[in-house]
Order: sequence, then C-alpha cells, then structure tokens
Amino acid sequence: MKITFNAPFTLVFTISAVIVFILFQHNESPPMPFVLPGEFMVKEPVWYASLVGYTLGHANLEHLLGNFSIILMLGPILEEAYGTKKLFLMVTITGISTAIFHMLFWDYGLMGASGIVFMFIVLSSLINIKGKELPLTFILVVVLFLGKEIYNSFGKDSVSQFAHIAGGVTGVVFGYFHKKLGR
Repeated sequence: MKITFNAPFTLVFTISAVIVFILFQHNESPPMPFVLPGEFMVKEPVWYASLVGYTLGHANLEHLLGNFSIILMLGPILEEAYGTKKLFLMVTITGISTAIFHMLFWDYGLMGASGIVFMFIVLSSLINIKGKELPLTFILVVVLFLGKEIYNSFGKDSVSQFAHIAGGVTGVVFGYFHKKLGR
C-alpha cells in the first residue's frame, strides 16, 4: 500500500493553514494577510492578499481543527467531482466575495475558513443533482446549517455567521451553475 497525494488543492490548503497556525500561534492574532481587517485598505498592497489569505488564519487550535476536519472530509469528494482548478476558483471567489461583503457591513476583522467549510457542505449536497430534482439532503443542509447560522446571527459572539451564510450561498450558486452549464 502506498500513500497518494489524492486531492492536491485540499491538501495544500490544509497544510498552508497548519503552517500559518504554527508560525503565529503565540501571537494574539496572525498578521495581515492572514487576518482580514475590518476596513478597505486599498493603498496597502498586503491588504489585497488578505482578501483570500484570511482563510488561512485561525484564532485557535479548535477553530483550525473544526474547519479543516470538514475540509479534509469533503475536499477530496469535491475535487473529484469538480476538478482541482474549479475547486480552487470556487474557494477563491468565495473568500473574496465574503471578504468584500464583510467589510461593507462590519468594521471588525475576519479570519478562518468557516465560509469555505459551509460552501463545501452545501456544494457536496448538490453533487448528484439530476434534471429538475431537488435533493432532500440539500434542503435539510440549508435548513439545518444555514438556518442555525441565521438564528445565531442574532446573538453576541465573535463568530461571523455572515461568513458562514455567504459560503453556503456561494455553494448554492456554484452548484446551480455547474449543473446548468454541464460538468
């Protein structure tokens, strides 16, 4: 038996986040570009990298393990279904769109891959969609995961439920257009 590098994007994304965590775990929070500031800083070149780089920064080990245990479970399945390049593009678009919308409405920083996780969860429930059918698993994912985030958004905590919701919405969009445009 030999070990294979079966899901290149998923593995590189995971390894990169672990390296960032190890390098900056003793800091109060990782530096930019691994934290998205709560404001548009268009004159700062590193700010542009933070539009996606914040998905590699995590507040603590629990945050990192929670996100990447799901990414490692679903990533290979999604990479097989959509391809490495498409999955990379979907993650990049999700990261950037979530970052921009976050800065438009909130003035605090953002870090972590939670939006990507929710995009993976929703997208994985749409892999086997056929014709005009709507999978019950997709409906339940939306109701349970996104419903919970909408409910939690009314509480006071340091979690960006918006990032989770935005990731789920982009998963729906990608799943829909992928089916509409053909695989």
